[in-house]
This record gives sequence, C-alpha cells and structure tokens, in this order.
Amino acid sequence: MQDNKNKFVNNKPECMMAASLLRRDKRATAAKLKADLNRTDNSTGLQQLQELLDVVLNPEKPASDTEALDWCKCLIAGGEGFEEFCKTVRSYDNATLCGLVWTANFVAYRCRTCGISPCMSLCAECFNNGDHTSHDFNMFRSQAGGACDCGDGNVMRDSGFCRRHRLKTGENVPSIPCDLLLMSEMVLPRFILFIIQYLRDGYVEQDSSTERDLQKVLQQLEPQISFLEELTKMGGAMRTVLTKILTNQQTFMDLSMGQEDNLYAKKNYEKYLSALKNSGLVSVEEKTLGAAEVTDGADGGAGAVVLMGSTVPGSPDESCKEEDQDGGQSVGQRKRVKLSCNTKDPCIIESLKHKCFLEELLFWTIKYEFPQKMVTFLLNMLPDQDYKITFTKTFVQHYAFIMKTLMKSHESDTMSNRIVHISVQLFSNEELARHMTEECQLLDIMVTVLLYMMESCLIKSELQDEENNRHVVVNCSEALLKNNTYWPLVSDFINILSHQSVAKKFLEDHSLLMLWMSFVSFFQGMNLNKRELNEHVEFESQTYYAAFAAELEACAQPMWGLLTHCKVKETQEYTRTVVRYCLETLQIWFDAIGFIDEPASNQVTFHLPLHRYYAMFLSRAVKCQGLDLDSLLPDQEMLMKIMVHPLQIQASLSEIHSNMWVRNGLQIKGQAMTYVQSHFCNSMIDPDIYLLQVCASRLDPDYFISSVFERFKVVDLLTMASQHQNAVLDSEQERPMLEGALTFLVILTSLRIHLGMTDDEILRAEMVSQLCMNDRTHSALLDLIPENPNPKSGVVPGSCSFEDMLSAVADFKAPVFEPGGSMQQGMYTPKAEVWEKEFDPIMVVLRTVYRRDVQSAMDRYSAFLKQYGIHTDNPWPPYKERTPLHPCYKGLTRLLHCKTLHIVIFTLLYKIWMDHPNMSEHVLCMVLYLIELGLDNQLQENKEDEEPCIEEHCHDSWFPGTNLLSNLHHVINFVRVRVPETAPEVKREPPPSTSTEAASYGQNSRRLSGNWRENLREAQVFSLVAERRRKFQEIINRSNTEATQVVRPKSSSTRWVPPGTPPQLVTEILEIRESMLSLLIKLHQKMSSKQNSLSPSWLDDADTGRLAHGDGITAIERILSKAATRSCQIKRSIQDVCGKLFPPVLPKKSSPTDKKTMDKEERRQRARERQKKLLAEFASRQKSFMETAMDVESPEAEAAMDLGSSEVMESETHYDCVICGQSGPSTEDRPTGLVVLLQATSVLGHRCKSKEPKNLPTSDEEHIYSADTCGVAHDVRLTLMQQFFKDSSCLQSVSIGWDGGVYVQTCGHTLHIDCHKSYMESLRNDQVLQGFSVDKGEFTCPLCRQFANSVLPCRPGRAADAASWHTPTSKKTTVLVKEVDDLQERLALFPTESNLSKEMELVIKDIKNTTQKKYMDYGKNPGSPDNDFLFMYSVARTNLELELVHRGGNLCSGGASAAAKRSCLNQLFHVLAMHMRLYSIDSAYNPWTRLTQVAQNKEDGFEEERPEVPMLFRDAPSLLIIFVLTMPQPLRKEHFTCVVKMLYNLQFTQGLAAMSTKFSSEERQARVTSGALAKNTAVSEKSCEALLGHVISELSKENRVYNVNPEETAMLSSSVWSPQSVEVSLQQFCLPFLRLSCLLQHHLYGDSLTGCLEEEEFSSLAVCLGLLPSSPQPSNAMHSASCLEWPVSAFDLVSQWCAEVTGLSQMQAEQTLTLLVQDPQWAAPRLLQLPDNYNIIFQYYHRKACTVCKKVPKDPALCLVCGAFVCLKGVCCKQQGICECVLHSQHCGAAAGIFLLINASVIIIIRGHRFCLWGSIYLDAHGEEDRDLRRGKPLFLCEERYRVLEQQWVSHTFDHINKRWGPHYNGL
Repeated sequence: MQDNKNKFVNNKPECMMAASLLRRDKRATAAKLKADLNRTDNSTGLQQLQELLDVVLNPEKPASDTEALDWCKCLIAGGEGFEEFCKTVRSYDNATLCGLVWTANFVAYRCRTCGISPCMSLCAECFNNGDHTSHDFNMFRSQAGGACDCGDGNVMRDSGFCRRHRLKTGENVPSIPCDLLLMSEMVLPRFILFIIQYLRDGYVEQDSSTERDLQKVLQQLEPQISFLEELTKMGGAMRTVLTKILTNQQTFMDLSMGQEDNLYAKKNYEKYLSALKNSGLVSVEEKTLGAAEVTDGADGGAGAVVLMGSTVPGSPDESCKEEDQDGGQSVGQRKRVKLSCNTKDPCIIESLKHKCFLEELLFWTIKYEFPQKMVTFLLNMLPDQDYKITFTKTFVQHYAFIMKTLMKSHESDTMSNRIVHISVQLFSNEELARHMTEECQLLDIMVTVLLYMMESCLIKSELQDEENNRHVVVNCSEALLKNNTYWPLVSDFINILSHQSVAKKFLEDHSLLMLWMSFVSFFQGMNLNKRELNEHVEFESQTYYAAFAAELEACAQPMWGLLTHCKVKETQEYTRTVVRYCLETLQIWFDAIGFIDEPASNQVTFHLPLHRYYAMFLSRAVKCQGLDLDSLLPDQEMLMKIMVHPLQIQASLSEIHSNMWVRNGLQIKGQAMTYVQSHFCNSMIDPDIYLLQVCASRLDPDYFISSVFERFKVVDLLTMASQHQNAVLDSEQERPMLEGALTFLVILTSLRIHLGMTDDEILRAEMVSQLCMNDRTHSALLDLIPENPNPKSGVVPGSCSFEDMLSAVADFKAPVFEPGGSMQQGMYTPKAEVWEKEFDPIMVVLRTVYRRDVQSAMDRYSAFLKQYGIHTDNPWPPYKERTPLHPCYKGLTRLLHCKTLHIVIFTLLYKIWMDHPNMSEHVLCMVLYLIELGLDNQLQENKEDEEPCIEEHCHDSWFPGTNLLSNLHHVINFVRVRVPETAPEVKREPPPSTSTEAASYGQNSRRLSGNWRENLREAQVFSLVAERRRKFQEIINRSNTEATQVVRPKSSSTRWVPPGTPPQLVTEILEIRESMLSLLIKLHQKMSSKQNSLSPSWLDDADTGRLAHGDGITAIERILSKAATRSCQIKRSIQDVCGKLFPPVLPKKSSPTDKKTMDKEERRQRARERQKKLLAEFASRQKSFMETAMDVESPEAEAAMDLGSSEVMESETHYDCVICGQSGPSTEDRPTGLVVLLQATSVLGHRCKSKEPKNLPTSDEEHIYSADTCGVAHDVRLTLMQQFFKDSSCLQSVSIGWDGGVYVQTCGHTLHIDCHKSYMESLRNDQVLQGFSVDKGEFTCPLCRQFANSVLPCRPGRAADAASWHTPTSKKTTVLVKEVDDLQERLALFPTESNLSKEMELVIKDIKNTTQKKYMDYGKNPGSPDNDFLFMYSVARTNLELELVHRGGNLCSGGASAAAKRSCLNQLFHVLAMHMRLYSIDSAYNPWTRLTQVAQNKEDGFEEERPEVPMLFRDAPSLLIIFVLTMPQPLRKEHFTCVVKMLYNLQFTQGLAAMSTKFSSEERQARVTSGALAKNTAVSEKSCEALLGHVISELSKENRVYNVNPEETAMLSSSVWSPQSVEVSLQQFCLPFLRLSCLLQHHLYGDSLTGCLEEEEFSSLAVCLGLLPSSPQPSNAMHSASCLEWPVSAFDLVSQWCAEVTGLSQMQAEQTLTLLVQDPQWAAPRLLQLPDNYNIIFQYYHRKACTVCKKVPKDPALCLVCGAFVCLKGVCCKQQGICECVLHSQHCGAAAGIFLLINASVIIIIRGHRFCLWGSIYLDAHGEEDRDLRRGKPLFLCEERYRVLEQQWVSHTFDHINKRWGPHYNGL
C-alpha cells in the first residue's frame, strides 16, 4: 500500500483528490474522513485516507519535516484538538499498574519488606503514597533505568501498593466508544511502518558506518518516537490498540514488503533482508565452513574443550551438542560449537525471521544499540499483558543477536545498561520466566549464548604441563572480560535462576548442566601467575580484578542461585547430579592439564570454580539435605588430586606474605587480598578450606600433614639440629612460611563454618571477628560480613536478623566530635563479654585483608584485659572452644592425632627451648594451639590401624601410638640428624650409651630399625617427603601400574636436589631424653624466668578459670592442667618432672644457656624501665610545650593581670618571636607583630530580631524574607539618611561592616616582622603543595600551625604611661568635657616614618583588601576620606560586636573568655587610631559640641544645602568609637569615662524618644502632665518621668512625629505602660551601648570584666564604666536614669536635640519615625532551622528548577544561611566565569558560604578562594553519614553536628578546624 509516483500520473482524479485534501484545513479533513469511515459503506473513506497517507507519510521526505507528524496527530484525533483527544482517551484508562519508565540517574525506591522480587522498585510518587513506615526500604539512583512495579502482584505484595494502584481500577472504568480510536487503528500501522522504513534506510553495515551516522538517523526520528511514547502514556485503551498493531502478523505481511511496483519500497525491503542475514548466532559464511568440518569430529585431542556429556543417557536428542576442533593449532583462535539441528533449538543458531512489527522494531532497536527513546517506548507498553508476553518472546528470540551486537559495540557500557533495563522488567516475573523456559527454551538459549560469548576469547592454559596442556581458559585481558561486557547476560541468567520453577528445570536437564559445567571450566585456572625469580616484572597487568569479577559473577553467583533451591531433603537428587558432573568435569580437567601428582612449582591460580562448585554442593548436601558424605566422595586418588590446588593457593598466600613473590609486583598482593576480601571470601577461600577439610578427614593424616609441610616448603627446617640447609627457601623466609603452615593447620582443624555451625552461629562469629578488628559503622559491617553473594537472595543469611545479632554482641557508640573537629560516625564496639568469651583470633586471621588488622584486634583485646584488670602484660591470642564437629567430618580430628604432627610438635618445642634460629613466639603459640585442639578433640574409639601395611613403617620408635594424650609423656632419648659439618653438634663425641630405645631423625624425621650403632652405618636419609612419596606410590600401585614409571624419576631426580654441589652433611646422634610434657614445663620455666616456676603440688591448687586469658605461661599452664584432668598418668608425669626440675640436660652447654636466659630477662627488664623513664620525660616536656603553645597570654591580658594587683609595671612589654625564639620589646625599628587572620564576615548582618531561627522552605507556599535582618536594616537606615542629610555627617552617624565587615583573629603568637618576611620567602620557594596560597599572603603560624594571612604590629608599650592612664579623677564633669574638647582640637601629630609605621600602613592595606569594594563604599563619592573614615571605625565596631556575640550576646560571664585570651583588639585599635589620626573632624561639625553644649545662637546665615544628621538619629556606639580613635593616644581613662557618660545621655534620650512613639496619644498626654510635675523636684535631671514628659512635649511641637497613623499605634498600645515596663524597656535599649563601652574599656585599659547574673547586668556594667558609684544592685531596683550626668541643663540639651528633629521640613513623618525608632537589640546569628527528616528536603529540592536558568540543576545546593537555591558547578548560571555557589557566597557571606548539597547530603564550605567538604549533618538511624546518598536509608538531622556547624560559622573558625581545603577556581 505504499504510495508510488507512477500511480499519480495514471489516475489523475485520485491524485487531485489527495492533493485537494492536503490543501484543506487539517482538522476539517480529519473530521470529514472520520465521518466517512464511520458509515457502513466506508470504502471511499478508506481509499481517501490511504491516498492521503501515501502522500503524507512518504518515507523519501526527510524525517525532520514535521508536517507528517502534525497530520497524524490531527487524523488520529479525528478533527478535535490533540490535547482534548488525549484527555478523553485517558478517561478510559483501565490500567492497574503504574509502569512508569525511568532512565539512568532517576531517584527511585526499593522496599525489601514489600518486594517479592529483589529487583522491585517504585517511583517516588507511588512510594510516598503507599504506607512503608518501619519497612526496610531505601532510596537509590537508578544506574540502568527501570520501571515502577506498583500494582504488579507478581513482583511485590499488595500491601505496598500506593493508594491509586491499590484499587483494581479496571472495574469501574466505562467501556470505550468504538469510534474514538477508529482513526488510530487506521493511521498508526502506516505511521509505524513509516518509522521502520526510516530505520531500514538509515542503517549501514557496521564496518562502514560510524556511531555518528546511527546517531544522526535517531536524532531525526526523535519527534516521531516521542509521539509514540506520548501515545503509550494515554493509558490502557490506546496501549491495546498499539499492541494489536504491533503484534498482528497479517498487518505486517500486508505492509512490510511494500507494493511490487514501488521501487523505493523494494530497495528498502532488500536492505532489511540483508541486515537480517547475519543475525543468527552462526553467520552464513561460518555455516558453510562448519559443514565441511563436521567429519573432523571431536576425538581425543579435544580434551576439556569438548562440551562435555556428549552421551548423556536419557536425552538422545541432545546428545550431539559438540564442538569441532580444527586440530591443535586452533585452540587460541575462535572456536565454534556445533549444536544439533534437532527440533529443540535451531532457533538459537538460525538467522531471525520476523512475523510482526514488534519483532522488526526490536530488531532495529538492537541494531541501533538500544536508543534510549526506543527502549522507553517498548517498556512503556509493558502494562499491557498481551504485549508483555509477545514482547518477552521476541526478546528471547533475539537474545543471541543482542549478544552479537553487544560484543561489537563501542559503547558496551551504555548498551549493557539499556539491555538490563529491559530484561529485568521481563525476567523478574517468575510466571513469565517459567513460561519462556517451557515455550522458548530460555535456559538453553541463555547458556548457549554465554558459551558462544566466552568462546570468543579463549586461550591455551599454561597450568601444570605448559607444552601438552589441552585445557583452554578465558583470556582476562580481553575487553570482553576487562569491561565486564558479559554482565547483562550473566545478570539475566542469575535473575531467572532465582525462580524456583526455572532453577528446577535447569537442574533436571542433564545436558544443560553438562554445558554449564563446560562453561565453568573455561574459568578454571584462568589468570595464572608465575613467580618471577630473577628480574622484577616489567609490566604489572591489572587483569586480576577482571578474573575475580568474572569468577564471582559468571560462576559463583549462578552457583549461589542454584544452591538456594537445594535446601531440603526433596531436592537431594539435584545435588547428587551436580556433584557427579562436577567430579566428571574435574577429572576431565586433570587429564587436560596433564596433572599426575605434583603441582608445578612457582605457579598459582586463584580461580578454581569447579572445586568450589563441588565443595559448596557437598556442604549443602550434608548440612541441609541429610546426605551421607561418603556417598558423594570420589576414591582416595581423586581426593589427593582435588586437594592439591586449593592447598597450593594456601601455601602461595603464605609465600606472598613472606615476600617471595615480590618480583611480581603489587598486583599479586592485590590478588591475595581480594581472595579473602568480604565480597569474595565465601565464594573462594571458604569453599577451598572446606574442601581441604573434607580431604583431610578422608585421607591418611600422616600423608596430609606431610603434604602441608612440603607445600609450605619448610620440611628442611623440621630437624632437631641447630643448623640445616633449605633447598627452596632463603633463611629470612623460613620463619614466616613456618608460621604460615602452622596457622593454616590451626585454621583447618578449628574452623567450623561448613562443619556444623548453624547460620546464626556463623553470622555471630563473622560479626564478632569484624568488630574485634575495629569499631565499625553499621553499613561497614553489612558490607564486611560475607553474605550469600547471590544478590537475589535478598536477606542476610540466618533466621536471626542482623539487627538482633548486632545488639547481642555490640554496644552502640553515638557519633561524637573529637577536639580536632573531626567528626565520628556512630560506631558499634564489642561488648565486654564478647571480648572475654568470644574473641576468636583464628577467625580474625582468616578474615583480615590487611595484616595490620590482626595486630589491631590484639591491641584492642589487650586494652580490654588491662581495663578490666584481667591481665596486664602482652597477652597471647586466647584459645576458643569450638562447636562440635558434624558427625560426617569426625575424621578431621585424626589430623591432630597422627604421629607426623606429633613429631613436628616435639621438634618445634625442642627447637624453641634450645633457642634455634627462625623460631618465634607465633610459632610457639600455634604449636600450643594445636596441642590444645588435640586435647579438646579426642578420637572417639581407638580403632586399630586399618592399613597395617602402611602403619608398620611409620615412626613407631618415635611414638608408640597415634593418640596425643599417650604421646605427650612419651620420652624420646636419641635422635639421629644430618647436619652440615660446621654445626656445633658435630664437635661432640657420641654419647656412650647403648639404650635400645633410639630414635633416628633423618634430615627431618625418620627412624630406622635396629640400635643406633647400626644407624651410623646406614647411609640413606629418609624424610617426611620420602615417606609421603612412598605412601603415594603404594596407593597408585594399587590402582594402576603404569603411573609408577612416570612418578619415580620425578621424585628422585627433579625434586629436593639443592643446586650446585651439595655441602657435606654429617650424620650425628643427639641425646634428647625429653617428652613433649617435659619440654612444655621447661619452656614454662624459661618464659617465667624462675628456677622453680611450677611446684610439684601446682596442679592441685590450679584455678582453671583464671587461665582463659593471659600470655604463653598461662597457655602452658592451661594445657598441662587440661592434660592432667584427662589422664592420671599425665598428672603423675607432670609431678615427676616438676619434682626433678633440673636445668635442661645438655652436656657442657647447660649452664651458659641458663645464665644467658637469666641475663636476657634482666637486661630486658632494665631496658623496659629506661624506656618508661624516657617516655615519661618526653610526655612532660610535650605537655609543657602544649601549655605554652596554647595559652600564650596576649600582652594586654598580661597587663590586665598586673594592673589587677595594682602593681605599676616598670619595664616595657616583652614578646617572644616564634621564629627566631628571641624575646624582647617591640620597637620602632624592629617591630613585633601578632599572627592574625583577617577575614570578611557577614555573620552580624544575618542577625534577626527573633531568637528563633527561620525555617527552611520545603514547599512552594513557604518563603524566607531577608528584610528583617540586621544588615538590611542598617542599609535602609543609611540610604534614608543620605536622602536628606549631608553625606559626611551621615557617614559618621552609623557603622557599616554588618555585611562584609573585617574580622581579625589571632592564635596569640608573636613574631618579628622581618622574621616573618623571610618565613614567607621560604614558603614561596617550598615546592610542597600547600593548602593555602602564599601569593595571597597566607601562611600557617610557625608554632601552632593555625591558618593566618597577616601580621598586626604591636605598639611599643611604655608601661610607665599606664599608671597615669588609670589614676582616678576628682575633676568635675564640666572640666573633663572641656579637656576632651581640647584634646579633639589638638592637631594630629604625624608619626615619624619608621618600620613600625610602614608595617601599620601595610596592615591597613591588608584589611582593605580583605573585603570586597562594595562593602567599603557607602558614601556618595567613593574613595573619599569620609568613606575611608567610616570603614576604619566600623572595623573596630565589627570586632567588638563579634566578640559580644562570641561571649553569648552579653557580658554576664565576665572574665577573659577564650575569645578574649586570644584577642588582638588592643593592637587593632592602635593601628586603626594611628590611621585615623590622619583625618581630623572639622570643629564646626564636631558632634562633641552638640553632645555637650547648648548652641548659643542659631546662625541661619550659613545654612547649607543639607542639614547635619540630628543627634537623636545618630548611633551612640559609633560616636564612641569615633571619639576614642580620633583623640590622641594613649587616652586617659578619665576622658574615656567622660565620653561614655555624655553618650549615655544621648542613648538614654533616644530610648525615651523611641519609646514615646509606641504610646497612644492619651497616654502621651498623661506622661506630659506627670513629667511637668516631676520637673519641679530637685533631682528632675535624673528623673525618668520628667525627661520623658519633656521629650514628648518637645517632639509634639511640630505635630509631625506622632501623628503618623494614630489608629495603628492605638492598636499596638492597648495595654498601659507601668513604670516597671518603662524602666525595663529603657534598660534594654541602653544595654547594647553599655556592653560595647565596657568591652572597649576592657581592651584599652585591661579592666577585668566581673561576672554577674543576667538581671544585674545593667547595674554591673554601669558601675564598671563609672556611671554608678556603688556596688551593683539588681536592675529592677535600679533606675537607668540615675546614671545620667549632664554637663549643662538637661532640659535645654534635650530640647535642642528634639528641635533638630522637628525642624526637618522636607522629611515625611514616616521617615522621621523610622530613623527615630532604632532598636539596638539583635538576637544571636542562627543558621536556618532544618526539617528533621532529610527526605522532606530531598523530595522538594532535587526536582526543583533553578530560579536563574529555569532548569533542574544537576547538582542542586542550598545556602544554609539564607535559604537560596543554587546550581553547584552549573555552567548555566555562570557569571564572568564564576559559578553560582561561589558568587552567592560572595553576596551572602562576604566570600564565606555554607551549602547543603541536595544530592549528596553533605555540607560544603566556601571560604574565599578555597573550599572544603565539611561532612554531613544528616545521619541515619545508626548515626552514619550517607554521602552521595549511596545507601539511600532515611536520614535524620543530627542536632549536635548542626550546632557545631553553626558555632564554627559564628566564631569564624572554619579555617582552623577543618583541615582538608582545596582551591575551587570559581568552579563551584
């Protein structure tokens, strides 16, 4: 039905018709067509529509032409608007599922409580509308994309559905009218074909095409696919229509090929066919090749590569799954698998054939590498059940093709994510997965596809026999493995195996199991390591991680998945089958690698998945299914083979830790660590050890033990001789290897993870071992405890929940702060009884990745013992009783009761006692552990030796039997050894004894029959090795005879022959005469260094409870008492030995050794004492240094102390320079300076009136307004003044610096300024990367390392002046006023040019550079002296105000607070004063005169254009600072007090005026009347009543101030003011001024601040300032008016001040009022109040659009000071190259910003040009941060942390407390 050009030429009228339709209005046409089609005879309508569509949807037009799309929208809507049409269709939506599809990075939720499938996920809306309180849920960022499962009962429980999807909406939706979707059914098939034709056309075969071409095609199609997506969102009704179209085979046949005569369509279809050609698993060329080779078959040479099980009985039709081999050389190249072309799965191999649009759409989706839009469209359709089934079938049918495309793709990561995005929606549904398994051979397809995939990267294995190895393994350096490309397919496989019904199918299908085993064998032995012996390896490959990941994901996780379904007796058969196939495959593998009996030396692979499958299924069979172990085990020979490689790994671990593999680089250590790491250990080391335990329990124990020592290469070391030669180890490696071998034996015999522990016990043991190493956070514990790694199991193993277990073994330590400011997380720490009873060092050794963790556990253990007074010295690892063995594994205890082990133990005890080289405490510890294990695990029944033929040769003269108890007290007299000629033993004569009880000890341990004289003549040396060879031989001889010939030469010629000429060995016989018991007792004596450490009666009064914890002495005592309780004979022997207790019987050597040990002990003791003394001395030195460093008194504090004791100081103040260490005064020539940090601050500007912090808005209704902040209020005030008054006057009436002021702080250390310069120079030349910028003058204090950026010069202190400053005055007020006036008139003396003055100027420059220009220029003409003047005195104001804030907003605490101790205000004042003396105030405008004198005459003559600021509008504290700074220094205290008094008068009057505005007019009237009466009293000038009345009457004169809006004031002041409330109000008004004055006085004169109660603060300060004479009274009894002291008539002065206000003609009343009512009280600065639950912030802000760029930021951030919402790092909001966060920090905090990063839950601090991550203030229920919200657990506000953050902000200590700063380059 394609349109075609010729047709139009022939049929003119039709063409005309289509053209006329095209010209008409789209909506009208659509309506007409719809009407036509609705008739019963609709043929003309149909024809017209088809023709119209032919023209509109012409695929030869470019896709970017949107005309076609507009037509489709109109036609589908049938004449109405498309939007209305959507609404109508939506109203018929009957879907019960949410099905919302999302892409990567979307925030979704997962609730484990509600989920049936672990992949379940919910969109935020459904999650928040469901009830998940107290569920185990978390929020996560989707990595691959997903879809919401709300409403899908297959995936989650109904209880978790949200409100909308809980109702089965389908029932009450009206049925859809038939004509509504009629047009859609007609138009959409053509539209979909149109899209498909584009896709066919745009596709070029891979080789020629580039990604870009494909992207281009997709970009053009974007609008069309988006349109399809829109349709799917219209709900169920439209989806049903789409499903019909997509799955209808007839429609596809009619449309897909196009019409015969249309050339374009034909070509288009051919393109499609050629694309299909290579879509099968085997491409066409390969098929033809393959056919030729079939005959070549897979005979002997194929080895393990043949997919095994080619003849599985019972499945003849599958028996020909085989692989062909092109002879030997093809192994490295790509192999092909022939799968039989039987009925079952040709579909896997053949090219694809499509039957409907859906299939072809998916095909192109794959070809184009899963474009996101297409994926979303296909997934959006899933809520439709019919579609879901068809689509899943289609997906399975294309599975092989997906794999091929994936492997070719350059963007395999993205593609993997998109594949999983789809497959997880399909395969998580058990019903669907089972259906696919039954109908579409899903399992066969998956396994085959995986096999094919891995076959592309196989290489020849070099394990064992490099030349003849026929095994192939995957090559880990191939991209396929390195990039995890196989991940999506393996993930799907694991997903379907998690469904029981599917897993059963898999386990029942033997041919599939066989295929799977062959797949697993590809990983067996991969990534082989060969030990480098000569050169260090040049290139360290990092492929090992790929190998571990591959084994875990491709082998272990499917294994765990299968194990989940083998838990009960009923599934025994499955386990038997798997075990059988494992053994078969292992046998094939041993044959393929040419393994006989010895592993190749210097090789190790950590990857033995076949062994591990076998081990895990064995363990499961015994533990859960009650199977008999022996029925599943192979013969002895096979067990011996199976044991070799896991044992090789254990030995190699020890070698790696002994630095024998050091030439292989770091990566080999990485492998050793990964092998035991928590995510891998239970799929790697645990199965390996379990398998070795199984082998040990079934093989001959002597054989097993000797194998272990041989593998660990320490056989040569096990000789009684003091010297020996080791053919394979250097001497420094012997000790660690011996320790390794013994530790391994201890782990092997004591670990019970698979041998009888319940899941709960395992969980408990794992938890305890992790907690013992270190305190852990909850999430770290979850991560460290090996979980069943199959992610689908969802739950932590064990019936007992993780939380209950945790609370049983650990205590929670709440998150705390350390003094350094580093923040602790909430931690769990082991309970005391856990340390006491459950600490298991063996488990710790098994689970530590880093060796230091073992030490850490021991240190913590010994700290616990000390704390509880159990043991004070260095303890030994405690011995822990084990859970009993499962009966199946009883054989394991035979290891502890075999002669070989006893010989080793005896030898080692002897060597340790004799102080032989290479022994260690660790060796002894492990030996004792083995003895104790043997005592605790007795053999049940002493069966007589089953194999006498072997037994009789075995060391009988060493020990009579195998039982440890009887062997303990067996005395060994003589041992024959082979030693080098140089050994000390050689020099002695053989002892002349003829005892028949001789024991010969070969190079290791082997006796020869006959007495020892005959032994001397015997030349042969036997050893453990030879012994085990012989046994092995016998076993092999029994089974087959040919093997012997292979083995013999190997053992004799190639092994154990030292290189070069062997040095001369001499045979010697040693007289020993010891038993293990006597050696233990002697060791006890040696260790306790007492002659008679055990008295014979010791056993009777031994207290066994005490012996649980302690050192080696305790351990020996414990063993002896255990042995004694188990056997009377031993008890007697112990008493005998203790009774004799002679020094060790050693000819000629005894006394010196003994003396040596004694000396040694004494020497040790003395050394310890010396060390203690040194340490104590060092500690005291350190302490005194810290005290001086931290508390260096700043000079003014010293002065304060001296003056307090009223001594007059004679000398100048001395300063210590912390660089050159010299002490001396600061002089003009060589000034000293304080180390200071100058920083801009806006903290004061953010203060508000209310004490309560503002709330952070979390909805659109809430807002934050900044109009009520201190900074804004002052700005408004200044601007208003500047409108009406003279600029210079305005600039002296207020302070600035509330925003962007400069704060100066010091650490209190001083240095010479010239020293500082050279220090800076050295920092500049220092190449080390510092966290600060030296070019900006930043440095760290050389002594305390505190951050600083300037030096504040100290004024040379002349102490003699100090006395005269302080002399109390008796002068009258009027005299003082005059003196002050004169002082101000006195012209400034310009300081002489000196180093000091230069430095002072430099500091002023630094101060100006600290803040931004805009915070300095408030005047009309920037840069004017007035401006500068204002800025300078405001610096003083800012620092005083901040100190007040730091003291808690008042001076009640008194004393020098911590802030004052390090205060530099004194020095700062001198620097500022020196600078301000450059400006003198013109006397005509000097506020002092207007403050203290009544103007005589009003000269209106020289009225300027603008008046001065009235006194009542001026800020008294500003005036105070101006006066102090402009008067000559040092200022006498009497003058200072005088200034304060005068200003207090002003402040008080201002208070009266401000208060009067709040009265109602009636009340004002009453006040005037009462005031007039009070005026007549004697003390009227100090009467509040009188003055208040006077102020009101004066201000009422012009009627301008009070009549603003009377009704409003009336509202405010409905209550009458009592005298009490008037007084309180006035005191509150004056307090800020008094506090500031007092603080200033404290810094200038060193007066101490006395503490007081809050209610006494006013009077206390008044006394301190000299306003009140007497001692302070409580404020309620005190009148603020009594502090007044007027220089002239009070009423005149007040009248003058009021007149200035009422005389302002051009100001409106409101403005006058605003300036008059100034409220000096501000609450302390606070950060915003945050909601308790982080989710509230996250949900509102993470999707909120930025106010500037209107986009949702990638990294949104919130300012916690003002609540601004900003884009972190957003390029969108950059201005002049500065990103938004940095910009905002400059506006809001003068370059200090505190931001909460919404997506990471962390706080970031910006300070100037640097930034740091501060940490998080939101913690989860376990007191842990969740940076980047990785865990997604609910987070709650941690009040303590938030308080600390706020405190650091207010106190400006970010720079000092946070250590990790970095430059932000304006990029945040």
